[in-house]
This record gives sequence, structure tokens and C-alpha cells, in this order.
Amino acid sequence: MKRFATYILAILFVTTSGLSAYSAEKEKVDAKALFEKKCSICHNLDRVKSKKKTVKEWETTVMRMKNVRGAPINDEEANLITDYLAKNYGK
Repeated sequence: MKRFATYILAILFVTTSGLSAYSAEKEKVDAKALFEKKCSICHNLDRVKSKKKTVKEWETTVMRMKNVRGAPINDEEANLITDYLAKNYGK
């Protein structure tokens, strides 16, 4: 019985570890795709990619686009885009 329980625990560990890695990668891909889809509505993406800003500066920019300029994104999408920009185009 101990052997069976160990086997089941090992399977659960491998399964959940794989899902966590997959989930993290999926979020990264989704944030990039979201950025490309939403921001390219109004901008040439080279314009955005040429900038280097701090997290706070990216947050200010993204929220201005959302709240003042009417970018079609919700708060969760704004956070994902801000995180993506800060990680990839941050100071």
C-alpha cells in the first residue's frame, strides 16, 4: 500500500509541476499576444518597442491609453501588458 501511495504522489508531483511550467509559459505568450493585438490597433509596435521605461512609467502609459485614449483593454489586460512591457522593455 505504501508503494502505491508513493506512486500516486509521484504522479501528482510530476503532473502539477508540468502544469505550473506550462501555465507560466502560457501567461508570457498570452501577454505578448495581448500586447501585440491591442496596442497595434493605434500604434506601430516598433514605436512601443523602441522605448525603455520603468515599471511605473509603463503603468502610467498603459493606464493613460486605457483611461484617456480609450484603448479597448480592461484592468487585468492593462496589468498583463504593463508587466510584459516592463519585463521586455524596462529600464
